[in-house]
Amino acid sequence: VVMELKQSHSVRLNDGHLMPMLGFGTYAPDHTPKSKAGEATKVAIDVGFRHIDAAFFYQNEKEVGKAIREKIANGTVKREDIFYTTKLWTTVFRLELVRPALERSLKKLQLDYVDLFIIHNPLAMKELLPRDASGNIIFDTVDLRDTWEALEKCKDAGLTKSIGVSNFNRKLLELILNKPGLKYKPTCNQVECHPYLNQSKLLEFCKSKNIVLVAYSALASHRDPNWMDPDSPYLLEEPTLKSIAKKHSRSPGQVALRYQLQWGVVVLAKSFSEKRIKENFQVFDFELTPEDMQAIDGLNRNFRYAKLQL
Repeated sequence: VVMELKQSHSVRLNDGHLMPMLGFGTYAPDHTPKSKAGEATKVAIDVGFRHIDAAFFYQNEKEVGKAIREKIANGTVKREDIFYTTKLWTTVFRLELVRPALERSLKKLQLDYVDLFIIHNPLAMKELLPRDASGNIIFDTVDLRDTWEALEKCKDAGLTKSIGVSNFNRKLLELILNKPGLKYKPTCNQVECHPYLNQSKLLEFCKSKNIVLVAYSALASHRDPNWMDPDSPYLLEEPTLKSIAKKHSRSPGQVALRYQLQWGVVVLAKSFSEKRIKENFQVFDFELTPEDMQAIDGLNRNFRYAKLQL
């Protein structure tokens, strides 16, 4: 069943809050000036994006926050129109460090609350990307269930409306879901997801638990050498996507985003180019046929772009 997707289309999270189905991602490689994130966020809000996905790790929350506040000040949006996500980096998983980490983000943003606070990655680290003498990342030993409890407390304190996770597999989701004394379920799980890695099994599991799947690297278009093998295949050059795009007079990127939306996946589109940001938002006025969807399903090869060099 194809859902009728309107521009304002949101999905209701298991805690009652609404999350817009199309989000704007603010991550950029180190060599990109931080000011670019602020400029792009303003363009995204002007174009119609209301869901802004950011993180402590991206180190540009000050710029993104300033952009949002400018758009609120000039009457483009109200604070409650914006759905803002930040993420807990893996160095601050210890119970007593979680709330101060969120408070630091809020201070940078100069906002009173965020809409969603998620665990960025299930692996606890000792510092931003600490390595031992032989270059391997050093992990800390923290029980994720304790970290989750600290997130629950942030929600109760009104610092965030919703809480969720990112990069969790089924086993880790079950660890949280089966936690004795669980107060709130994760509302979402943000993972790499695109036609080469459609996450159908994880999506099915998340749906069965009323957890929303949020897709990052949905266009797999950036080539940040820290996270990605530069020789990876270009998703947007995929002939199947190109032919479906041609049929609908759309771009392969728009088809890739629309594909996720029709699966009920919340999708993040990331670009700092004004033309692309506009294009990425134009995904609500066409529909992929069941045959299109099936053809794109057939592209799945469980291929991951994001390679955290561990």
